[in-house]
This record gives sequence, structure tokens and C-alpha cells, in this order.
Amino acid sequence: MSTSTINSIADLREIARRRIPRAIFEYADRGSYDELTLTRNRSDLQALQFRQRVMRDLSQLSVAGTMLGEPVTMPVAIAPTGLTGLFHRNGEIEGALAAERFGIPFTLSTMSICSIEDVRAAVTKPFWMQVYLMRDRGFNQSLIERAKAAQCSALVLTVDLQVLGLRRRDAKNGLSVPPRLTFRNALDIATKPGWALGMLTAKRRSFGNLEGHLGAGSNLRTLAEWTASQFNPAVTWADVDWVRSQWPGKLILKGILDADDARVAAGLGIDALVVSNHGGRQLDGAASSIAVLPEIAAAVQDRCEIWFDGGVQCGQDLLRAYALGADACMIGKAFLYALAALGGAGVTLALGIMRRELEFTLAMTGCTELRQVDASILRRD
Repeated sequence: MSTSTINSIADLREIARRRIPRAIFEYADRGSYDELTLTRNRSDLQALQFRQRVMRDLSQLSVAGTMLGEPVTMPVAIAPTGLTGLFHRNGEIEGALAAERFGIPFTLSTMSICSIEDVRAAVTKPFWMQVYLMRDRGFNQSLIERAKAAQCSALVLTVDLQVLGLRRRDAKNGLSVPPRLTFRNALDIATKPGWALGMLTAKRRSFGNLEGHLGAGSNLRTLAEWTASQFNPAVTWADVDWVRSQWPGKLILKGILDADDARVAAGLGIDALVVSNHGGRQLDGAASSIAVLPEIAAAVQDRCEIWFDGGVQCGQDLLRAYALGADACMIGKAFLYALAALGGAGVTLALGIMRRELEFTLAMTGCTELRQVDASILRRD
């Protein structure tokens, strides 16, 4: 498919599906257990209908905004995604550079392939760092210190991964802990020579942020095993205070899906919370992110920014989330499809597609800027 004919995230997803190994593609594309929540994320967004309005002055149209007080070309951030550097050679660096050029934030995952120092050396503007609360609190402390040294402008604390959901497709594909090399995935890799060559020439091929912590001799298998042992079911809201004691900057909590939890989170003095069900990759049978967004927005009101994550595949999805109370959105799957398809250029292309879709839909609902958007742009049947 020629880049001139690519005009949707679905196009980029199809290119990605053909270009990278199945195990890597389905790590991003699929969900946990029976994938009910994964499906709801999309179907509940698509069920929201817009009110088309006409004969409005649309000559001054803008989707620019702010996130954490910083100007953005549209209120969208790239979400933290693990294994990003396996979707494309030096994927975290490519993604961070594309986000910087476009004028939106990029979030680096703890489970990235390129390290925080690799990304910092490549960009000129601050990015965000994502962390989990692990059993090894010394590792957490060290990573936060590295985020300070890299001049990260915000810390994203993921709170919905105390226990790890079963992603059945990953297990079948050998993308498990420890990783398994099967005949099927070995054959699949052999049919993706471009991807394989990219990995051979990449800066790193294991978890860059963990390599130094476990010392010489560590590899993807040993790092994956260590990580699986680190998810900590004992963490509570009190641990957020510990993070605050270590991190003086902007703090974002990602993984809120309940209004009561949102009230607690907002009361901790955080700067933003992300309404998210981990892309349908944790608690299957949970509500879609969009279904709970309005009640969370009502519960939090103006005590912190409210961001949306879960199923965003086009600019129209962004506007649906803004209409129901989101101040901004994060994209994960769409970012990985674009990166796997065309590298950093694909990410830039995807962001441009989403922005044009957002601008068009904003105009067709009779609005010219995002601050005018509320639930009144949606039909209430």
C-alpha cells in the first residue's frame, strides 16, 4: 500500500500486521481472557452518535490545547507501551521524536527496549516516564532518580497492574514468561526479514531500563522473569505518598476505572488521572473506559485533569471522549500500529490523520475549538 493511499489507523494496522511477527503484533492488538472488555472499548465508543449542526462560522478552527499547563497541538499524548522497540528498530526513540515534532507528549514505559537515557540523548524536549510500584522499591527509587536526571517533565504511575491478567494469545504465541521459541513463531520471524534485520541493527533488544539493575549476563528471558516476580499485590493508596516523596514534579495516575477510586486519587494531590482499563488487557468483563468516563468526570470535577485511554482509533473517538468529560486522551494501540507499519514516519502520519479527523468532526458538530465541546454535541436517544 502506497503511503499516499493510507488515510486511517485501520490502514496502518493492516500494514503492521503484515510486517512484524504475529507474537509482537498480537501483544498490542489483543486483550485478556475472552476479550470482552477489549471489544467494549471499541463498540461503546462507536455507539455514541454526533449531532450534526450546520450554518456555523467555521473559518477559525483549532484543536490546540494544553496538558498539565503545557501547550499541545492537540490534547493527545502517546501512552506508555511495553516492548515498543520490538515493533520497530529503536521504536521508543522513533516515537519520542515523532511526538516532539508533532507537538504532543510522549510517555516512555518502564518496560521499554530503549532505555530512558537512550531516549533522552535523542530528543530536545522533556518527555514523560511511566513507573510501576514493584516489590524492589530500590529499583523504583533508582528509576525515579534516572527520570529526574533525564529531566522528565511528568511521572506516570500505572496502578492497575498489581496482578497480571492472562493474555491468552500471548501465551499461545510464546510471548510468555519465560519467552518460548516455537516452530510457528520461528517460521513467522523468518518470513519478516525486514523486521529481523532491523532488530539485529537496533540499539537494544532487551529491557533497557532493567539491564543495569540486574547486571551483566541478563537477557530478555532473565529480565522478563524478574519483572514477572516484581508485580506487587500489596501496594495501596498509601504508596502514592511514597512516590510523591521521591518525585517533586507532575504526577499522573493511570488505570482508574471507578468513581470511588477517582475521588481517592484526586484527593492525593495528583495532577491528572487516566481513565483506563489497560486497553482491555487486564480485568476482562470490566466496563469500557468510555462507559465510566462521565461518572468519573462528575466525581473528580476540577480537582485534577481527567484523561481518557481505551479504544481510540480515530479523531472522532477523541471528540467523543472530550464530549463526555475528558480533558485529553492517550493513544497506545494506534501508536504501535503506526510505528510497526512505517516507523517514526508512520507515527507522524497517524497523528496527522487523527488531527484532520478531529478537526472535521469538530466542525460538523458546529464547534470551532475544543473548549466549546460538551455532551450536547452527542445525540441522546
